[in-house]
Amino acid sequence: MRFVGNCYRAHDPRWAFKPVSGDGAAIRGARFNPKGVPALYLALSVMTAVKEANQGFAHRIDPCVLCSYDVDCDDIADLTSEVGRAPNSVSVEEMACSWATALSEGRRPPSWSIYDRLKARGTAGIIVPSFAPGAEEGDRNLVLWNWGPNLPHKVQVHDPSGRLPKDQLSWD
Repeated sequence: MRFVGNCYRAHDPRWAFKPVSGDGAAIRGARFNPKGVPALYLALSVMTAVKEANQGFAHRIDPCVLCSYDVDCDDIADLTSEVGRAPNSVSVEEMACSWATALSEGRRPPSWSIYDRLKARGTAGIIVPSFAPGAEEGDRNLVLWNWGPNLPHKVQVHDPSGRLPKDQLSWD
């Protein structure tokens, strides 16, 4: 499917100069990307972005930079319903696995198999439910494995006045 819309992400200020890199997710891996594989995790709503950033600490939010993105991507698999999961051989249990626990125990998280299967088919990304603490049924994320400044996998951060820093030292 093609996804066209706005997405959001709450960045650690130290990395706000690279809002479309996906490098942070590649460092240790995350729910839907193995270690060494860049991935861009975006929320479909501002509130979901905040829930993802604070991970259940509702009254203790670390400083962050909230960005919006203009997205126009083909080759997206919507895994939010059985209709989308079945042809992709994905289960809710696989998506919802305790990926961080698996990593801490030296095991490969089951959710990384989703990346293995879908990336091999040419899938650029997935729409998934949010598994952040406090997430509600309608909270959704877009996870991208293939993106850039051009179609068919176009992602651009919305920064018309150039307020985002240019590197870790500049906030001009």
